Amino acid sequence: MTIWDSQMDNLITLLNQNSGALTVVFTAVVTLATVVYAALTAILVAETRKLRQAQTEPRIEITVDALDFAVNIVRLCVRNNGEGPAKNVKFEPSVIDGGEVAESLLAEFLSPNFFKTGLRYFGPGQFRFSGYTQTNEDFEAKASSVLCFKVTYESITDKKYVEEIVVDMAELRGRYQLGKPNLYSIAKSMEKIQKDLHHITTGFKRIKVDSYDNDDREREDKEREEWRRETAAKLEHRNK
Repeated sequence: MTIWDSQMDNLITLLNQNSGALTVVFTAVVTLATVVYAALTAILVAETRKLRQAQTEPRIEITVDALDFAVNIVRLCVRNNGEGPAKNVKFEPSVIDGGEVAESLLAEFLSPNFFKTGLRYFGPGQFRFSGYTQTNEDFEAKASSVLCFKVTYESITDKKYVEEIVVDMAELRGRYQLGKPNLYSIAKSMEKIQKDLHHITTGFKRIKVDSYDNDDREREDKEREEWRRETAAKLEHRNK
């Protein structure tokens, strides 16, 4: 019997003598693995539920937005930045700071009727604009205004949301614009081209065209031939 065979016999004897303890250890390991697997499954289910909820959850935002072609004309942009639609959207606006100027500013913003009636359905990515105001009038007073919008709405799963969105007009300070935006310039150029084409097609303006036809070619050929004859006659007269 070799040394290897002797060691294997000793190992088998040891396992047979301690089979009960090994069974207990193996059972404990299997139980621990089952508990860990159950915990991981519960975490995965919770994350899946959160992901599904995020895919159907609306999110209403209200921001200050300036017109592309005039940075001094501003309005509010109400947008649903969530992944799901919002239902029964209601607005309760109020003034936090700014006094009478803020009250007047809020009245200008609330001119569209949806602030009063609300929105029955507000899809993801959709947006609505408020009325506008000109910041070159009473700029400092308007920039010191702070408005608040209490917004209530529901998701498609009938979950209710209540948010208070603060709009601080102080963010208007320091804004400026160099030149005209590219899209605006392109739109104005296309509008001018369209107007010029309309004038041409309706006869309001006529294109100046220099036409050149067969009669012109024949006349030029005759004049060229006549010039050649005259030139030849003059040369013949000189040679005499």
